[in-house]
Amino acid sequence: MPRLQGKTCVVTGAARGIGRAIAQAFHDEGATVIATDKDRQAGTASAAAIGCAFVPLDVALEADWDRLAEQVPAADVVVNNAGITGFEESAAPHDPEHCTLERWQAVHRVNLDGTFLGCRYAIGAMKARGTGSIINISSRSGLVGIPLAAAYASSKAAIRNHSKTVALYCAQQGWSIRCNSIHPAAILTPMWEPMLGDGPEREARMAALVADTPMRRFGTPEEVAALAVLLASDEAAYMTGAELTIDGGLLAGSAAAPG
Repeated sequence: MPRLQGKTCVVTGAARGIGRAIAQAFHDEGATVIATDKDRQAGTASAAAIGCAFVPLDVALEADWDRLAEQVPAADVVVNNAGITGFEESAAPHDPEHCTLERWQAVHRVNLDGTFLGCRYAIGAMKARGTGSIINISSRSGLVGIPLAAAYASSKAAIRNHSKTVALYCAQQGWSIRCNSIHPAAILTPMWEPMLGDGPEREARMAALVADTPMRRFGTPEEVAALAVLLASDEAAYMTGAELTIDGGLLAGSAAAPG
C-alpha cells in the first residue's frame, strides 16, 4: 500500500522546486494533495501536471490562510515550504550593515510569518482528530551564520526553533500532531539558475558552488521530497521536534572533503 494512502496533504510553494517535488512525491504515495502557491499560473500548471488540486495562497497573508481553512478544514499533513531569499528581484545587499529594514521584514514576512501562519492553520486542521504531521522547510542557513544573507539566515533559524515550539505545544495538549524541520543546503532548484546560466561555463560554476561540500554535488528536490515523505508517513510516528539536515556532508565537520 502507498505510504500516504488516505492522507490529505497541503504543500505551500508547490509551483516549482522543492515544493513541487514534495507535492509530486506525496501524490505518488497515494495522498490527496492540495498544492498551493501565490503564482497562480505556475501553480495551476504544476498541479495539473501532477494530477492534484491547486489553491492560490500567499503565505504572508492571514486572509489567504483563513480562506484555505474554509476550503480545506481538515488535513493530515501540512508542508510549510514557501520561502524567498530576498534576492529574487534585485541584488541589493542583505548583510547586517547594509540590509534595509524593509528588505529584512519582507524576507521574514514570507519565511517566518508564513510558517507561523501555516503551523497555526495546521493545528486547527488536525486537532479534531488529534493526529497529523507538520513539516517545515528550514535551511542549512538556519544552522550557521550567512553574512551576505542575514535576513534569510535569521528567518530560517527562527523556523527551526518555532518547529520545536510547535512540537512541544502539540505534545502538551495530548495530541499526536508532530512537527519537524528539514534543512537542505545546495539543492538544484530554479533559484540557482541566474547564477549558473546555460553557457559553456555552467558546469564549472556548479562545481565551484559545491566545492566545499564533501559529496561535491548539488542535491535534488526529489531527495528532499523523500525526507518529507518519511516525516509525513506513519513510519515517523515517534519523531517530533527533530531537524533533518540534507547537505551532502557540509555540516558534518570541516568544510574540506575527507582525505
